[in-house]
Amino acid sequence: MGPWTGFRGLLVLAIVLGLPLISYYAVFKPQNKAIQKEREQIKYQQDLLQKLKAESAKHADLQKANEEAQVMVKSIEAKLPTGKEIDGVVRQVSELAIQAGLQPPAMRSTKPVPAMLYMEQPLETEVTGDFVGFFSFLARLEKMPRIIRIPDLKITGQSGKEGVEVKAEFTLSIYFQDQNKVAEAMKSASAASGTTMGGK
Repeated sequence: MGPWTGFRGLLVLAIVLGLPLISYYAVFKPQNKAIQKEREQIKYQQDLLQKLKAESAKHADLQKANEEAQVMVKSIEAKLPTGKEIDGVVRQVSELAIQAGLQPPAMRSTKPVPAMLYMEQPLETEVTGDFVGFFSFLARLEKMPRIIRIPDLKITGQSGKEGVEVKAEFTLSIYFQDQNKVAEAMKSASAASGTTMGGK
């Protein structure tokens, strides 16, 4: 094998490993920012609901603002599974990987993390397969209706019989509803609504 052959092999490996990283920064970095923005919107609406409860007797238009805040929160909650539905989302992710031509992913759940009214379930994930399959898997994940994010991504590769095999290790975080917290928030919202109507 001549020096140029070895150089071309290294160049191909570098390109194959680099493209998934480019797709990560092009797709999931913006999506992470969008999720952060939605979280900020949820926090804003939650703060507004608390203010509605305290100020309901002073402003006649708080009932309308209260309803708009609840609609906003519910629209975001529609994208969040309940704790009981997490297993179903995990199965969907696994199926997406297999459909993309990857090996069934190894997924290990860690302790859920509180995220305001909601919870974030981190899943330590590892997938292997060719570059095309991995890129397809990322694209399929990005189209899922659920709110998920990939805060970190590590990619390694090695030459195999069928070309370069990609091994990706990342944390897949799935947001889900904490039913107790949601019930408390809705109870507070209902109390604020009732106070407003009584003050008119």
